[in-house]
Amino acid sequence: MNNAGTVSKLVGHTDSYYAASANAAPVYPALEGTVEADVCVIGAGYTGLSSALHLAERGYKVVVLEAERIGWGASGRNGGHVGVGQRKGQEDLEKMLGFDTAKELWDMGVEAVQLVESLIKKHDIQCDLKRGIMHLAAKRSHNSDLEQEVEMLRERYGYDQMRYVGEDEVRSLVGSERYYGAQIDSGSLHLHPLNYALGLADAAAAAGVQFFEHSRVSSYRGGSPCVVETAKGQVRAGNVVLACNGYLGNLEPRMAGKIMPINNFVLATEPLSDSLAQELIANDHALQDTLFVIDYWKLSGDNRLIFGGGENYTSRFPQDIRSFVRKYMLRVYPQLADTRIEYGWGGTLAITLNRMPHLGRLEPNIYYSQGYSGHGVPTATFAGKLLAEVIAGTEERFDILAQIPTPTFPGGTLLRWPGLVAGMLYYSLKDKLGS
Repeated sequence: MNNAGTVSKLVGHTDSYYAASANAAPVYPALEGTVEADVCVIGAGYTGLSSALHLAERGYKVVVLEAERIGWGASGRNGGHVGVGQRKGQEDLEKMLGFDTAKELWDMGVEAVQLVESLIKKHDIQCDLKRGIMHLAAKRSHNSDLEQEVEMLRERYGYDQMRYVGEDEVRSLVGSERYYGAQIDSGSLHLHPLNYALGLADAAAAAGVQFFEHSRVSSYRGGSPCVVETAKGQVRAGNVVLACNGYLGNLEPRMAGKIMPINNFVLATEPLSDSLAQELIANDHALQDTLFVIDYWKLSGDNRLIFGGGENYTSRFPQDIRSFVRKYMLRVYPQLADTRIEYGWGGTLAITLNRMPHLGRLEPNIYYSQGYSGHGVPTATFAGKLLAEVIAGTEERFDILAQIPTPTFPGGTLLRWPGLVAGMLYYSLKDKLGS
């Protein structure tokens, strides 16, 4: 049953380019009273939206509770990169888990990108979908790692959609002298992340999912049924999916120590001329560098540069986000010194210590997925599909990810911040040193 109200341009989102260029979206009511469901999903980002859609397509009655608006969190604010693989490299995964499991995880990562593309095509989601990501060597010493990884993926994993290019070709494709080589991956994608989220929500609503916005969950308890409480209502459901990620807060202490919320920041320029856009990114790919605190950027559907740079580890955003990110942009593109910055915004994502997603069950009918560590567009979408599979009784693929050990941050939720800040400062210093 579609419980949407008036269709309108987005309000109640952060002041971002994505919100300003969002497709028209329904307004959903806050939950009042008691609602019955087979599954209650908490959170309407990619994890919640994908799980709700896949569950509804299997015939489940699904209710989604969102504290703000659909796509309000990181799912509506990120860089829009849809990369293959996992956040952790394959060589590291082989050392951690062995080749067979690493290969299964690689295949899932490729399937995750294909899933995003298939959902967009199936549901005709208008989200500026484009093909290709370049991974740029920020130091000359990084070249050999990029080149060797291309060969390893081809030989050991059968992946032939990535090639290595040297300095001359990089500089013909990227209007910057900062980079020394690159991987060009034609199997990856990039898109308008908020419009992708809104399109998933539209598809889920059409499949029968009930959405309630401005319905922050105050508490929940397991059992048969589970009971999920908001300020003015409750959902009684056979299963619960926790899809909160960086916005989990204090809702579930059993998961909170496995993730660390951090903040990342993005700007959008004024629309650029075709010639300047071509100078900056000749092949219209999304770009990211090899630094630990990465810069990442792309061109929007209307030729703006969307540039992400810098992060912090507090509960507050910088007072002037545009200026905060602009200095990172000008390191890459000094020719944009006179270009107007029209939007600047931040978002909160969740990282894990091992940079692998954290999936699992808290009780036989309470499931979760979180900790995408900056790889959320494909991974969270795919996690939603796995959550639907496991609730429907097919556990094998879900368990591959759920069985990966996820360390707890030292000190738990109280003391994790100082350790994280010290670690991030160390790697940030390494970014600035050497060649």
